[in-house]
Amino acid sequence: MMLAFVITLMTAIGSSAQSAGNVHPVQVPQGAKQKVQGVVSVRNGDTFKVRDPGGAETTVVLAADTKVTSHGFGKKGYPVTYIMRGLRLQAQGRGDADGNLVADWVRFDEQDLRAAQALEQTGDLAEENNARVAAAEEAARQAAENARIMAGQISENTALANDARARADAAAAAAKAAQDQADAAFKAAALANNRINGLDDYETIRTIPVLFKVNSSLIDATAKHTIDEAARWAKGEKAQGNTNGWLVEVVGFADTTGNTARNRSLSERRSKAVIQYLVGVHGLDLRRLVQPFGFGESRPVADNKTAAGRAKNRRVEIRILQNKGIANKTASNP
Repeated sequence: MMLAFVITLMTAIGSSAQSAGNVHPVQVPQGAKQKVQGVVSVRNGDTFKVRDPGGAETTVVLAADTKVTSHGFGKKGYPVTYIMRGLRLQAQGRGDADGNLVADWVRFDEQDLRAAQALEQTGDLAEENNARVAAAEEAARQAAENARIMAGQISENTALANDARARADAAAAAAKAAQDQADAAFKAAALANNRINGLDDYETIRTIPVLFKVNSSLIDATAKHTIDEAARWAKGEKAQGNTNGWLVEVVGFADTTGNTARNRSLSERRSKAVIQYLVGVHGLDLRRLVQPFGFGESRPVADNKTAAGRAKNRRVEIRILQNKGIANKTASNP
């Protein structure tokens, strides 16, 4: 039975496929009695089309009194809804004014009915599968579109992020440049302030001792040689531009020979003698001179109890001073 059912199903499908290429409509003469046999190709409301193996297709109209039954002696009645696409049947009736066959009865084999029902289910499944495929294709297309949009958004966001990063880097560079300028300005202001504060601050660059004989303020040959050497050194420094802010301080001293008052006067005469030699012989600018002073026997540099020590104490110190503020040699810029 199952084998026959499969053969019937394949026969119905094959017949429909073979005749699809040469389908041609057939008109039934009005009032003429006619019987058609074939497979239902189209079902639409109260009409359906029957196509025979040769491709002739007749439109059948279901009337209110059309009887739908199975073949054989024990005919079984069916509702008209059992007439479906793919069902092999027979129909008999008369032609109407439109060339259609108005059916008096429609008969089919139950095995053919089951084959048509299977065919209909197969068609439904195919339609469902087609719908699923279409839905999947649409979902894939939408996913691709979403991916494209997302890729564009990612690209745009990346560009915005890169631009923001570049702006941040530029802002950081500008901030650093501003900070560097502020630091430089602060340093310059501090330097200027230190220079101003250092205008009355001097440091001793060099001290040249000029020695004298006992109770004498005369500059002998040895003293002249010492002063000349100091003058040559100072001129060399000036040639190199190193004498900016220089002053010359000349201070006299004495040993402990004699009384204190006489020794102070002697030390002042000694300092004046050195200044006169510097100005007269070497052309020292008087504006560079600090008023001379005599310390007398105070501030000795050696022991006055020995002849050698007293010889060192009978001296004039030529001190080369430099203004720290003018020379830019403040505490923060040694």
